[in-house]
Amino acid sequence: MGIEIHGTAASTCTGRVLLTLFEKNVEDYKIVQVDMAKGEHKSPEFLKSQPFGQIPYIIDGDVKLFESRAIARYVTKKFADQGTPLYGSSPKDAALTEQWLEVESQSYNGPISTIVFNLVFAPMFGMTTDEAVVAAQTAKLEAVLDVYEKRLSESKYLAGDFFSLADLSHITYTHYLMNVAQKGAIYDSRPHVKAWIADLFSRPSTQKWLKEAGFAK
Repeated sequence: MGIEIHGTAASTCTGRVLLTLFEKNVEDYKIVQVDMAKGEHKSPEFLKSQPFGQIPYIIDGDVKLFESRAIARYVTKKFADQGTPLYGSSPKDAALTEQWLEVESQSYNGPISTIVFNLVFAPMFGMTTDEAVVAAQTAKLEAVLDVYEKRLSESKYLAGDFFSLADLSHITYTHYLMNVAQKGAIYDSRPHVKAWIADLFSRPSTQKWLKEAGFAK
């Protein structure tokens, strides 16, 4: 049996895992759908495997993991000899990849996830968008993107001149902000960031995820 992914393809975190599988040319996987609208992610059975009630978690033989970045790291290392070398080709490359993964997790994810929640998911569930929060978090995201603009003026990708797990980890939330919330201008105003985003979304793995998640035909 291949890797069992408990989640839904359209979710940002499940998408991160799927993108990693696609980049590593892993075809032996199965998505076990979790109906969050019905609260399946909060059921006692689900909580046995993911005690925080979030998606996804995976089962791979005797390995059971939750937290999408941990799963992505696991997949990248398990399938190191195939697909895209998402940690580059040297200890320096790997360290820089981890550095920028931390930046994504600690500096990028916070503001963008809050903005996307308010603009996309809150209205979906009958909640009110907090425009003050959106404005404050947009200012934080702008400051992060200013750092990215400088970095990407020095190298094609965040960790260097190779596509890494750090770049990949940005794709799903960026899609929601840019293509669902229609807030792509925040990227367009920074030429190096704009080119980087265009590169990320031109990748076959991204296009495959968008189709699997129902965003594209």
